[in-house]
Amino acid sequence: MKLGRSILTVLLLGIFGIFAFSVSAIAADHEAAATGEVGSAAVVEEHDAAKGHEQGHATVTGHEAAAGHEEGHGGGHAAEGGHGEGGHGHGPNLGEILPLWSCIPFACMLLSIALFPLLAPHFWHHHFGKISAFWAASLSIPFLIAFKWVAVHEILHIVLADYVPFIILLWALFTVSGGIVLKGTLRGTPIVNTVMILIGTVLASWMGTTGAAMLLIRPFLKANDYRKNRTFMVVFFIFLVANIGGSLTPLGDPPLFLGFLHGVSFFWTMKIMPHMLVCAGILLVIYFFLDSYHYKKEGLTSAPAEEGVKEPLRLEGTYNFIFLAGVVGAVLISGIVDWGEINTFGIHRATQDWARDGFLILMGILSLIATSRELREYNEFSWFPILEVAYLFIGIFITMIPCLLILKAGLQGELGFLIAAVKEPMHYFWVTGALSGFLDNAPTYLTFFNTALGAFYPGMSEAQAVPLLMTESSIYLKAISAGAVFFGSFSYIGNAPNFMVRSIAEESGTPMPSFFGYILKYSFVFLLPTFVIVTLIFFL
Repeated sequence: MKLGRSILTVLLLGIFGIFAFSVSAIAADHEAAATGEVGSAAVVEEHDAAKGHEQGHATVTGHEAAAGHEEGHGGGHAAEGGHGEGGHGHGPNLGEILPLWSCIPFACMLLSIALFPLLAPHFWHHHFGKISAFWAASLSIPFLIAFKWVAVHEILHIVLADYVPFIILLWALFTVSGGIVLKGTLRGTPIVNTVMILIGTVLASWMGTTGAAMLLIRPFLKANDYRKNRTFMVVFFIFLVANIGGSLTPLGDPPLFLGFLHGVSFFWTMKIMPHMLVCAGILLVIYFFLDSYHYKKEGLTSAPAEEGVKEPLRLEGTYNFIFLAGVVGAVLISGIVDWGEINTFGIHRATQDWARDGFLILMGILSLIATSRELREYNEFSWFPILEVAYLFIGIFITMIPCLLILKAGLQGELGFLIAAVKEPMHYFWVTGALSGFLDNAPTYLTFFNTALGAFYPGMSEAQAVPLLMTESSIYLKAISAGAVFFGSFSYIGNAPNFMVRSIAEESGTPMPSFFGYILKYSFVFLLPTFVIVTLIFFL
């Protein structure tokens, strides 16, 4: 208890310093940018008066033209008119003036997730929501003071357009899948476990990584409840079912769905099948040998029989598959139809997106009504995993606002040097992937998707450029797509279901590695070599 209080005190003092420094420095940057803009505007006005407005707007460069592609569905936080006072686009682009250290609250949020469970687990378990709110406030307060209504717009945008649909989708899938129960005698041998992960990997592209993960994680854990070492099993489940398996269709993972909304044809992503087969094949083989090793180490030659009569496998609560199909169908339809927009507190969201969110809530409620309490209790269903994800990800989403704005500023942002260095297919794969492992992989995908459009087809409209990117320059789009999806498995926050699977596993009694333990013991050891092989085969 004393340790927890000491850590909290240090954090409070540290954040106070960050807060004070942030307010003064960001405000100074903002004032300087505003002053420069006013001066520039005066010069332009005088020049226009002298020239009789003969000259139009300045020519748009390739990267700037590419940035304009973000104005479609899900076009990013900065692109939606949020760069000026009141969000009307007359002020400076925030991503161009924000310093890299404005990402400190995001780094502190990640460090809290990584260190608190190790240093003060009891304190973390009872106060992780407060810690998440604390870091969110550490970014929001100086951000609001410095940028006022522009900051309000950015925060509202990430909450209404990103966080709310994100958490509603997770809640719906979590609730519906929690009502599907696999009963009978199923013992987790190396072969059975490998087949279950393989099935989940295949399903992930058609019902989404979150849907496949939520459907299979409980039966997978129950089948292996007699095994001593289950940690590596869940980690490989996250690698394959919750991430890599979702690379073949836009339904599989959010970045690919975003590409679909921007003109990438639905079945084009099947071109990533060779990459996925190599990546998944290597990891499945490694998993089988690891599982076989631990199986023998535990002294098991065959799965122990359960007490009583051996029961045949059977599914109960199968009506939840109707609700699950409704969830997947609603997500797909929302990307196809266009019912106009709704302006909510200055945030423009497609009407079909609001309708989708409402329909997902309805599917979850119907599942709760239709499924008996006994079935959910058999599944050891509880609300803690979804609550943990909801509390932590509101902090993650808000604190990563500066990171996303800087990234979306392209060459004009603090990470411009990184984007300028991205030229070859392997660069697109690794840079898109590395950023996707820790940031939201959807806007990361969109940033490098637009970078490629600007680099290869400058000045061309999106409708003309995307078909060419899919054909003439397809290797670059494959690299961006594979990087965004594959590297989502690199950390717990790389993709939506990762943290959820971890929470469900821990609640079932399976010890899981810490944030850094996951990366150092598993991602570095198994994922990096696999991604190197994928690079050597496909992107050199």
